Amino acid sequence: MNVLVTGGAGFIGSNFLNLMVPRYPQHRFVCVDKLTYAANLQSLEGVSSASNYALERVDIADWDAVDRLFAKETPDLVVHFAAESHVDRSILGPRDFVKTNIEGTFNLLEACRKAWGSTKDGAKKSDVLFHHVSTDEVYGSLGDEGLFTEETRYDPSSPYSASKASSDHLVRAYSRTYGMPVKITNCSNNYGPRQFPEKLIPLMIQHMLERKPLPIYGKGLNVRDWLYVDDHCEAIWAVIERGVVGETYNVGGNSEKKNIEVVDTLCAIVAEETGTKADELLGLKTYVTDRPGHDLRYAIDATKIRRECGWTPKETFETGMRKTVRWYLDNRAWVEAVKSGEYRKWMDANYGGR
Repeated sequence: MNVLVTGGAGFIGSNFLNLMVPRYPQHRFVCVDKLTYAANLQSLEGVSSASNYALERVDIADWDAVDRLFAKETPDLVVHFAAESHVDRSILGPRDFVKTNIEGTFNLLEACRKAWGSTKDGAKKSDVLFHHVSTDEVYGSLGDEGLFTEETRYDPSSPYSASKASSDHLVRAYSRTYGMPVKITNCSNNYGPRQFPEKLIPLMIQHMLERKPLPIYGKGLNVRDWLYVDDHCEAIWAVIERGVVGETYNVGGNSEKKNIEVVDTLCAIVAEETGTKADELLGLKTYVTDRPGHDLRYAIDATKIRRECGWTPKETFETGMRKTVRWYLDNRAWVEAVKSGEYRKWMDANYGGR
């Protein structure tokens, strides 16, 4: 089976490939990535020499490039991670989010339709699949109680979540109009190894190690359901293997935490792992003006994926956070390369001509 993994050099995509490439040597995995600022091929060094791995530098918003890619690779499975995903960036500059998340998804769907045909054309569809990876942010904000289910009405708050909601609707439309075999997963907040340090958890870890202020939006009371990235990757594969075509599955970590609780937990773990006093790190907390349209609470009901696909997260919030802290402490060279921009020079030197 030929598997195209879009956004494969990003945070979740690289973890997905590091798990699946060695596990399934019978499948060929093609990492498809534009190699923007958040992509890092150093995250894929462990699989880069594998015989069942390949890299294609492609901007999914470029139809001609996507068309050539599909003609070359003839995929059986598309796992679509590629997206602009940072909410703050979407508020400052939404255009890139519309281009990548909506137009890029459209191009992939069109390429699949061209390659696989339509059920109206009598094409066989049992051996191909488009798996779309999305977010719980498409549902908007919850109150103090309740959980997002697969039937929750969409109510996006930011340009990022609106662009992801649009891409979800496109995927469903291609399923209903053209009979394209699709599955969708909407996940809660991911964390873990190889995450670009603009996101909350790696940012806080780096600031603690450097004794910089720990910026917390508002009063730190916004609630998120935290999901360890490897658990998310396992959930995606479970849905690919056992989920029902045309269905949506919510993926959550059963770990609802206020942002202030996340920071306090990280302070305690980093202090323990580095032999530092926790109070020294806790004293770095700084409260900053909240961002516009900041959703109060997200929480996932993962009953459906547990019932239909047999998936549950392996990591608790505490075990996942400790693994994450340990990874960043053990991979300081990776962190420094990202912070300094040296990873971009490395990528240009090794992959600039591709």
